[in-house]
Amino acid sequence: MVRRRSRSTATRAILAIAVAASLAVSGCSMQGARSQNTVGPDAIIRVNGGEPQNGLIPSDTSENMGGRVVDSLFTGLYSYKADGTPELANAESVETTDNKRFLVKLKRDWKFTDGTPVKAENYVRAWNFGAAVGNLQKQQSFYAPIAGFDEVSEKGATKTEMRGLQVIDDYTFSIELAAPNIDFKLALGFTPFVPLPDVFFTEGKEKFGQNPVGNGPYKLKQWRHNVQLEVVRYEDYKGPKPKNGGLTFIMYESYDPAYIDLTSGNLDALDNIPNSALRSFQKTLGKKAIIKSTAQTQNFVIPQFLEHFGSDEEGRLRRQAISMSFDRQQIIDVVFQGFRNPALEFTARSIPGWDGNIPGNGNVKYNPELAKQRWAQANAIKPWTGSFTIAYNSDGDHKQWIDAVTNQIKNTLGIDAAGKPYATFKQIRDELTKKTIKSAGRSGWQGDYPTQLNFLESNYLTGAGSNDGDYSNPAFDAKIAEAQQALDPVQSTRLVNEAQAILLNDLPVVPLWDYKAAAGVGDGVKGDLTWNGRFDFTNITKE
Repeated sequence: MVRRRSRSTATRAILAIAVAASLAVSGCSMQGARSQNTVGPDAIIRVNGGEPQNGLIPSDTSENMGGRVVDSLFTGLYSYKADGTPELANAESVETTDNKRFLVKLKRDWKFTDGTPVKAENYVRAWNFGAAVGNLQKQQSFYAPIAGFDEVSEKGATKTEMRGLQVIDDYTFSIELAAPNIDFKLALGFTPFVPLPDVFFTEGKEKFGQNPVGNGPYKLKQWRHNVQLEVVRYEDYKGPKPKNGGLTFIMYESYDPAYIDLTSGNLDALDNIPNSALRSFQKTLGKKAIIKSTAQTQNFVIPQFLEHFGSDEEGRLRRQAISMSFDRQQIIDVVFQGFRNPALEFTARSIPGWDGNIPGNGNVKYNPELAKQRWAQANAIKPWTGSFTIAYNSDGDHKQWIDAVTNQIKNTLGIDAAGKPYATFKQIRDELTKKTIKSAGRSGWQGDYPTQLNFLESNYLTGAGSNDGDYSNPAFDAKIAEAQQALDPVQSTRLVNEAQAILLNDLPVVPLWDYKAAAGVGDGVKGDLTWNGRFDFTNITKE
């Protein structure tokens, strides 16, 4: 059972924390926010954000707060509509007959915000930079399908250019993959596949990352670290023009003060209603409340390098025991007021191919007796020592569910279990990325493009950029490769879900839930969430 403090005590505590956080964070930003409270087609839209993990380099940005900014500054060959449907953007055409060889022709009138033209070489150089091992880019694995990737990505590689990329003329280039890939064309609208201007290669990634030059609908105006980041409409953008004058991403310590700002008129759009307001936000916001199923998942990763949790039988038994030791539905009902769906696999219900009947999904269902048996089997291999902790970022409204999960783990398995708070999302991402974390860690995934493979490749393939737990299983890798190479979508989906059966046995992460997103906008603001839970920023208006 989830233990709860008395309602009056809990409410006073939540309000005290929210007010204190609001004064500490939004208090310093509200004056600036109020001064931007403009309306009409040039209105600056104030949205919630957070400090990006690192500089704004497309191939090095693998987290939500940096990603939402990078996506506003850069546009690739394709863009995605609000429902996830791809449409040609900077590309005039992308032709293929076999999902292995592609001919890309660019529109000729596109320019970066420094006035230089967007040419084929800007794409090829950017992708080669992202793939080369010496550049240590977090999104490196997305270039893996391209022929020659292994020659530039392996440790100690001296080659820096993939043979699968060839510039044909200023506005034409070709792509050859190592094998057919059913998802590659769809992925070409995702962040790692945008172009980089010549100035990136002359300035270097450190300087450029603080003041990037893009080709997207907005351009960077100012980045006040840990306070706010401002982008303004790029007037010479050749794609669909934003219906507003720009965006100010205001950085909060938690969602509670952001919600206070939203209801006070000091924030225009909030993409995540805090847990403390889920009971009341629809009544408070009325027609300004947004509820939508989105392609987002939540989990916690238990790294393979932690004692007792290796890629052996002991580690598998302990992961399974922990996963079965807490009641997802009860936590969803109590903490999230029903605004989540319990996980039955590793993707989201809104993604085509989701399957609630994959063999092995009993490992993600509440079963305390079986959990105890698995834990005892693991103890017979090696006795348990220490405690079980889950790291989480305090700025993300995770404490309540972390406390509920660890409390139930403690009660079911009879071990010490607790949350381990980090002040910011950036801090926990740094430790997960560098593989220096000493505990399990809160994680999640927001779809980059609407396919199951996107949820699996980046997180669980050997050596993938978002594989925080160092998981590696050759059988899983091989099954995903089969799914990628299948030309028939039905066959590909079947292979994907066979791969997920392997994951359900190994549990490199413990799946928790996918999202029924709860969001809201301010007075006079019109806007909606896209398929993956981000706001459709260019189409937000304020009157």
